[in-house]
Amino acid sequence: MKKVVKFGGSSLASAEQFRKVGDIIRSDPDRVYVIPSAPGKRHSKDTKVTDMLYKAYALAEAGKDFDKQLGDIKARYDEIINGLTLDLDLSDEFATIAANFKDKKGSDYAASRGEYLNGIIMAAYLDYEFIDSATVVVFDENGDFDPEKTNKLMAKRLEKTPKAVVPGFYGAYEDGRIKTFSRGGSDITGSIVSRAIKADVYENWTDVSGFLVADPRIIDKPPYIETITYTELRELAYMGASVLHEDAIFPVRKEGIPINIRNTNKPEDPGTWIVESTAKKSRFVITGIAGKKGFCCVNVMKDQMNSEVGFVRRVLQAFEDQHISIEHVPSGIDTMTVFVQEDEFIEKEQAVVSEIHRLAHPDMLEIESDLALVAVVGRGMKSTRGTAGRIFSALAHASVNVRMIDQGSSELNIIIGVENRDFEKAIAAIYDIFVTTQV
Repeated sequence: MKKVVKFGGSSLASAEQFRKVGDIIRSDPDRVYVIPSAPGKRHSKDTKVTDMLYKAYALAEAGKDFDKQLGDIKARYDEIINGLTLDLDLSDEFATIAANFKDKKGSDYAASRGEYLNGIIMAAYLDYEFIDSATVVVFDENGDFDPEKTNKLMAKRLEKTPKAVVPGFYGAYEDGRIKTFSRGGSDITGSIVSRAIKADVYENWTDVSGFLVADPRIIDKPPYIETITYTELRELAYMGASVLHEDAIFPVRKEGIPINIRNTNKPEDPGTWIVESTAKKSRFVITGIAGKKGFCCVNVMKDQMNSEVGFVRRVLQAFEDQHISIEHVPSGIDTMTVFVQEDEFIEKEQAVVSEIHRLAHPDMLEIESDLALVAVVGRGMKSTRGTAGRIFSALAHASVNVRMIDQGSSELNIIIGVENRDFEKAIAAIYDIFVTTQV
């Protein structure tokens, strides 16, 4: 077997954490490719190295002295190196970084150095080969990740390398300029490497033992999800559940490679398995509940709307013209409702209203704000009668007013719109009916 293992920032924040990671990797000879993040927080009042790099570079860009800030970053790495008793000196690397900061190589370059330096330390600690991600992860001239070029380049490079450390989070343009993924992008690098080598498993090690059925800030000690499909995960991640970067799914999904979310501090825990499909039944009818606040909706009404060809397209055109992304569009015979994120919409609302009137000539238009969306997701819902009825019965019992219902054709999820003030109450009610009581 071949396993790719990615470790998050909290897993590599100190020499002590590095040792835990080293023990995990050495305990399984199949763990041959390692993707490290930059050092995270060592304690609650600490600062992540990536944030330290951003601050140092901001000073450099403003033409101010950044020696102290860069020195503090070097001290973080020296602490790890000394704690691991490695014969390694990063002074030359930091001299190069200082020169490139002065030359204003860009904030992406600055942010990427956290993973780059941690990769050098990890390779030395494990006695693995170090591969700079800038040489194997390609972005096109528009700054978009090029998956096919990257896959060919990565596969060719790793074919000759039985064990390697490939830093997460960044790659490069064709001309060598550094480009980063969005925050949390080390997850994507692990997925890219997994696809390139056709790994048997992609293990993503972090500080939790997998995905939880619901947000622990709302529900006290919710259970972990044992197995979840890529599709279920996409639905939950879209609605705010975050343990894995959502774009990390796509490279491994193409190859049918499972992802295993594991806990560096509790390596004995099995974690959550993310798979393409499975015959395993969920522990509960639902797989998980997630949601977000801060939405508003535009209700558009017109008699015989359903018989007017192109009406929906013209309404949505008004949002597209204002560069506003749409969340959900439930509709009836004479009405349609467009859900959007409030902070994205609020400054452009009157422009959108005017354009809807100009393009679609509605009979009436109404805007409602302070709404939240809750997604109930689960492959078990499709084969269980009365799921929707139980959801709405639970919400009614909790005195939650439902403002919108949207169920996809896959029957994998039901999305419910409620008022912001009822958000936590709605999640608690749904959790109680499906998990606590399981009636």
